Amino acid sequence: MPSAPADPAVTRQRLRSAMPVTNNWAYFDHAAVAPLSGPARDRLAAWAGEAAAEGDTNWLAWDRGVETTRRTAATLIGATPDEIALVPSTTAGINLVAEGLDWRDGDNVVVLADEFPSNLYPWMQQAWRGVETRTVSTDRGRIDFDQLRAACDSRTRIVSVSWVAYASGYRQPLDVVADIAHSAGALFFLDAIQATGVFPLDVSQTAIDFLAADGHKWMLGPEGAGFAYIRQEHLDKLRPLGVGWHSVKASGEFGRIALDLKDSAARYEGGSANMPGHLALGASLDLLTAQPTNDVAAAVLDVTDYLCERLASIGVAVASHRGIEQNGHDPRSGIVVADLTDPTAARQRLLDAGCVTSVRGGRLRMSPHGYTSYEDVDRLIDVLR
Repeated sequence: MPSAPADPAVTRQRLRSAMPVTNNWAYFDHAAVAPLSGPARDRLAAWAGEAAAEGDTNWLAWDRGVETTRRTAATLIGATPDEIALVPSTTAGINLVAEGLDWRDGDNVVVLADEFPSNLYPWMQQAWRGVETRTVSTDRGRIDFDQLRAACDSRTRIVSVSWVAYASGYRQPLDVVADIAHSAGALFFLDAIQATGVFPLDVSQTAIDFLAADGHKWMLGPEGAGFAYIRQEHLDKLRPLGVGWHSVKASGEFGRIALDLKDSAARYEGGSANMPGHLALGASLDLLTAQPTNDVAAAVLDVTDYLCERLASIGVAVASHRGIEQNGHDPRSGIVVADLTDPTAARQRLLDAGCVTSVRGGRLRMSPHGYTSYEDVDRLIDVLR
C-alpha cells in the first residue's frame, strides 16, 4: 500500500518554486499545453548552448541523458526501460499499435465515442484493412461497463480508452477496463496523456498492454517529446514502422548492415532522437518524481476540490463527476469543466485578467496543476463572479 501523501501545501510550494509561469499567469490549461518547468527550460538552454558552441562533441553525453529519461519514464509507470519507446507524440504512440498490429478482415477495435481525435483516427484509419471501429457512448466520461462489454466480441483486438477524459475530466478505473478487454480476448491500450506525471500507475500491477503519453501536458515538458509503453511480451506483435539505424542492435555500426532488430521498444525509434526535447522532459520528470507521485496527485486533487467549492459558491455548475462512487472509485482528476452561458467569452475575460483556461465540448475547462495556488483559484473566481 502506498504511504499517506505529504501535505499538499508543502508539495505545492516545492513545485511552484520551479515554475516560472507563476510570475505572469494563473495557469489553468495543463490539459492543453503546459508551461515549461524551470528545470526543463534550463536543460533546453544548456543543450542549445552546447550545440552552438561545441557541435556534436557532446553527443554521447546527450545520448546518455536521453537514456536516463527513458529509465525515469519507466520508473514512473512501473515498467522496465526495455518496454519504453521515446516518441514525438501520443498520436505517434497510438499509431505504433494501430499501424503495427497484424489486423485481419473482420477485426474490430472498441473505443469511447467522446475520445480525443488522436485516440479515434488511427483506429478508424484501419477501415481499409476491414477493421471496424466501434464506439461506446459515455456520461461525461463515465463508462457504462455493460455497454463496453457488449461492444466486445471474439473479433475485438483492441480496447482503447483514455485514462482521463479530456473534455470532462473523468478518471477511469483502469483495472476494470483492463479486465473487460482481456475477458474478451482483446488487448488494452491506454491513452495516458491527461494523467501521466500526476497520478500513480504501476503497469506491473495494472494489466495495460500498450500506453502512450506526450510530455507537454501534466509532465511539464516541451511538445514533441513523450513516450510509449509496449509490454515486453507484445514486442513481436507489432510490425515496426519507420525502421532506421536506431532500430537495430548494431545501431552505432553504420557500415554493418543487418536487419537485426533490438529486443526492446527502442526498435520503434528508427532515426535520430529529439534530444533537446527528451532531455528537457527528463528534467521535468526529475522534478515531479523527487517525491512520490501520490503526493503530486494529492496536491492536484486538493486544488481542484477547492476550485469546485469556489465555483459552487458563485453559482457556477461543475459538470465534471467529482464524488466518490458507490464502488469506491474516485473519478476526480486535474480537469474541471463548468457550464456557463458563454464559455468562450468567459475564457477571453479570464485571459485578459491573467488566467489561462480552455473551452472544450461547449464548457469552460480548467486544469490546474499541483503547483497551482488557492490564490490563483481566487483570482479566477473573481473574474467569473
